[in-house]
Amino acid sequence: MPDPAVNHLLASLPSKDRLHMIAGCEEVEHVVSEVLFEPGDRLRHVHFPTTVLLSLATPIDGSNGIEVGLVGDEGMVGTPLALGIAITPLQALVQRSGASLRMGAAPFRHALGHRPALRQLLDRYLFVRMTQLAQAAGCTRYHLVEARLARWLLMTQDRAHSNAMHITHEFLALMLGVRRAGVTKAAISLQRRGLIRYSRGDIEILDRPGLEAAACACYRVDRAIYRRVLGSLDGTARRATHPASPLSTAGSGGRATRPLARSSAAGSRGGPSP
Repeated sequence: MPDPAVNHLLASLPSKDRLHMIAGCEEVEHVVSEVLFEPGDRLRHVHFPTTVLLSLATPIDGSNGIEVGLVGDEGMVGTPLALGIAITPLQALVQRSGASLRMGAAPFRHALGHRPALRQLLDRYLFVRMTQLAQAAGCTRYHLVEARLARWLLMTQDRAHSNAMHITHEFLALMLGVRRAGVTKAAISLQRRGLIRYSRGDIEILDRPGLEAAACACYRVDRAIYRRVLGSLDGTARRATHPASPLSTAGSGGRATRPLARSSAAGSRGGPSP
């Protein structure tokens, strides 16, 4: 059985509920660019990320969409099932290779109906996600690319637990919904200010306080709403700080502390290469 503390939501549950949920999950490994689901797909599982990092994107006019959410070990994907809805409006794309704890739709719904603490926790998480989605919409419309890039890098660092990452301009442009030239200009500006080091897709955060100052206020708003409703992202329920491997678009990621019966993510489709 994997360590429940590798997912903040599961770790926040009372012991009895936490152990029940963990026992009902299987650990699955995901690879970069894997698509867990597409808009309109019927949800067959929920995923509680442990080491995988997932981008939630919405399509625009039938073409490549824009990222509206980033989910790591602080959350879950498949949230429509918590509302009694089996269809998803979003794409879930693996940004960082790693593992998640996966539970089938039927046992998840059963647990929701019989475990009030789980129901209350996920209601609060849904409120946080709803608030963050609204914030993301305003951010995309009104904030400059450089400030949005700084915010995105901070969000990624928070979930990857690493200062180093490998992200291509093409992938960043897709996630931010801007042209590649705009991402290049913003990254160069952040590098000239000594906030990051960037070379051929390798990004290293050098000055986190400076990057926070460069980010739009949406980053602080998102963290504040999570902290207020669900508790600190750095609380004791989380696993201890550890030397994380660099975030990479090819094969990075970790594994749960204690392995459960593993399953490949069968049925998943390969998404566009970042």
